Amino acid sequence: MPSLPLALITGSARRLGKAFALSLARMGYSIALHYRGSVTEADETTKEIRALGVDCLPIRADLTVPEKVDFLFSLVDEFHAPLKVVVNSAAIMPVGNPSELELHDWDSALDLNLRAPFLIAQQAAKRMTEGGLIVNITDIGAQKAWSRYPSYTVSKAGLESLTKMLARALAPEIRVNAIAPGLVLPSDVVTPEKWQQLVEKLPLKRAATLDEITSTLEFLIKNEYITGQTIVVDGGYSLI
Repeated sequence: MPSLPLALITGSARRLGKAFALSLARMGYSIALHYRGSVTEADETTKEIRALGVDCLPIRADLTVPEKVDFLFSLVDEFHAPLKVVVNSAAIMPVGNPSELELHDWDSALDLNLRAPFLIAQQAAKRMTEGGLIVNITDIGAQKAWSRYPSYTVSKAGLESLTKMLARALAPEIRVNAIAPGLVLPSDVVTPEKWQQLVEKLPLKRAATLDEITSTLEFLIKNEYITGQTIVVDGGYSLI
């Protein structure tokens, strides 16, 4: 019996990364479930995925350390299955305006949100010899001037640029695209009151559902004539 195709999702123990992992599992992919600190959530998500009848291997790694990216892929190789989809979802969002943001917070965001997807793409390309799809999760903030989150905003803007560069460099075997969500899940750095104010400003007057974001990934998998694009799913946030 041939092995199921394999999908690697970074930051997939919880929140949006978990939703992507579950969506891919339902589509029939084995799952390499990356996480860093969310041990309990990773265990729970692994059980949910295995209950769908597909293999799931949780892999703990700090992707801000380049050597840990190598470690991640050494375990990915243990699946002995063709790597077909990579979703770069892991990210952090340090708070602090440009005049006060500490160097550590600048570096940590760029290392995880931008450098890690680059290193992961390099490793994935070596394995996707018969084709594959890399999807970078950016943010509608990549096109904004969010002065409260400078390192996050710059890293996501850089990730959209990297998406285009990789799409051109890795074609035709590998397609590279990005998904830029708007408001989906409240962030730990935004109060409930502020979140509701943001939602009320949207033309569609509501946050996205997880299905509305994950269906974009399914679309990119099924439509094999799209590469180098950032698909914005923001309820009109980019219009305000």
